[in-house]
Amino acid sequence: MKVFILGSGLTALALAKALVNQNIFVDLVSSNKNHKINHSRTIGISKSNFNYFNKNIINIEKISWKLNKIEIYTDKNKNEKILNFENRNNQLFSIIKNHKLYEVLNKHLFKNKYFKKIKPKKKLIKLDKYNLIINTEYNNAFTKKYFSKKIEKTYNSSAYTTVINHKKISNQIAVQIFTKIGPLAFLPLSKNKTSIVYSIYNSKDVDRKKIIHLINQHNIKYKIKTIGKIENFELKSFNLRSYYHKNILAFGDLLHRIHPLAGQGFNMTVRDIELFINIIKNKIDLGLPLDSSVNYEFEKNFRHKNFIFSNSIDLVQEFFNFERKLNNNFLSKSVKIIGKNRFLNKLFTKVADKGINF
Repeated sequence: MKVFILGSGLTALALAKALVNQNIFVDLVSSNKNHKINHSRTIGISKSNFNYFNKNIINIEKISWKLNKIEIYTDKNKNEKILNFENRNNQLFSIIKNHKLYEVLNKHLFKNKYFKKIKPKKKLIKLDKYNLIINTEYNNAFTKKYFSKKIEKTYNSSAYTTVINHKKISNQIAVQIFTKIGPLAFLPLSKNKTSIVYSIYNSKDVDRKKIIHLINQHNIKYKIKTIGKIENFELKSFNLRSYYHKNILAFGDLLHRIHPLAGQGFNMTVRDIELFINIIKNKIDLGLPLDSSVNYEFEKNFRHKNFIFSNSIDLVQEFFNFERKLNNNFLSKSVKIIGKNRFLNKLFTKVADKGINF
């Protein structure tokens, strides 16, 4: 059995590693010759996804920083939490630098006899020898031909990312602040490093000086020494209308892209990988071929769940955006009351950890 993966990012590499762990041959190629890993970007992984990654893909203990608490504020109530999620005895979430995970996956894949990276050539690759073709790229012939129809939304916002170096503290609490111009997240990476993700509305005139000013303005606990390179990207959300065409399957951010405020983008991809691998394992156990039926089952079982989850994240973003436009904190006060309900707090924590699959 052989699988062909188009892509060079974390989704392609993580999926390739999960497949070769099942003794499935994987050939990987990327049409993006200038693929660069952003050193200021981080990913958050929920506890259940972290455990799955360690057990079924690759161990990421050494490159992760575990968090046991997430606090949510608004800039109208800087000293008063409106929501609080915690697990004092264990991790609630883990933060990993993108480039560190990329390096670990690459290193282990190139040692694996089931994996081969193919250099793009002018000569067409014979795709009929592969059971499945998995596309994780935005710009290639497959995407343009089969995966262009989507439900899309533009936020008129950009996300600015950087890493701050600061004096050592315990640093196991992530903080999200809903400011007047967009959500700002402080995501600990170690005792003296913290990742910043600031999603800013109407951000055309924002420069490095402005971002540094805003970080310092909303910083509530760090004694900052230096601020790293600041990078940015436009914010959009979308869901594909169709996940596959015959034996070609779209995957990862090509299937669904969401607002970064809840740190759930890569978590959705890890859940996709888990379901996809389970379908393949069941096929192998039953002696059935890996063909388009795998893609059919994947779409049937997961498209509606991904759509609901994506829209729930969008609803949170719109909720606080609406409050910003109203210029009052009535909605935040309502959220605070709801958050104090133990049952609802546990429910929100469970959804953030496992999606809607529990």
